[in-house]
Amino acid sequence: MDSFPAFLPLAGRCVVVIGSGEAADAKARLFDGSPATVIRLPGADRDVLATADLVFIALPDGPELDTALALARSGRALVNVVDRPELSAFTTPSIVDRGPVVAAIGTNGAAPMLATRLRQQLEALTPPRLGDLADFVRARQAETRRRFPDLVARRRVLRRILEGPAATAVLAGDLEAAQQAYLDALEAGTSGTAQPAPAGEVWDLQVGPDADALTLGEARRLGAADRLWLEGDVPDTVMALARRDAPRDRNPTDDAVQAWLAAGEVICRLRAIRG
Repeated sequence: MDSFPAFLPLAGRCVVVIGSGEAADAKARLFDGSPATVIRLPGADRDVLATADLVFIALPDGPELDTALALARSGRALVNVVDRPELSAFTTPSIVDRGPVVAAIGTNGAAPMLATRLRQQLEALTPPRLGDLADFVRARQAETRRRFPDLVARRRVLRRILEGPAATAVLAGDLEAAQQAYLDALEAGTSGTAQPAPAGEVWDLQVGPDADALTLGEARRLGAADRLWLEGDVPDTVMALARRDAPRDRNPTDDAVQAWLAAGEVICRLRAIRG
């Protein structure tokens, strides 16, 4: 990973775009519909730049660019110079915008057109109402946490919500049905009390040297696993598909496995095969 992706909340932020023309217009359009305050400037303004959080500079090489860059860097802002990654504190990714759900693809400035092609593929796979689903889950976050204080149990219930009738109803625009399905998912995750019913499982997956051999379903299940049980030299390309926070274990004892299952963990047993 050559650069670290991070998401900056835009509420209360000041974004300054310096320059004119299509390049500057394109940067300003990135923030259409966002809660950020966007200020357009033809050139550098010391007072405005002192309050900026993000600065985009779309100026040709020369003294005007040098001045704008120096003033922008002297403040607190992160600075991007259009088409000049070597002068920038960050590069602009290609973005899939679904409100609270944002996917960003970057190439560290090496191949912007490649990022655009990948974004177009993601756009086709991303439901238009995906942001509504995120809002639906967020609005019920406190209740879900109250009912399921244990993180592993809560993840299992959230999977049931996000992969079941509740999500289907939200994406169809039927919030009344979604609410009932959400309540049903909570009830299904309990066993007569407010404590979650254990429902751990071990899922075996044999993997070769290439992650491309995995089916889409296998990749999704691997990415959802709570814990990895590793056997053999599992390729890094396969490991990259798992959650980064999922613990990795080699040669666990039977007692350890039973304890994980009793806690309701979904364990992916990855077995490396040759050939």
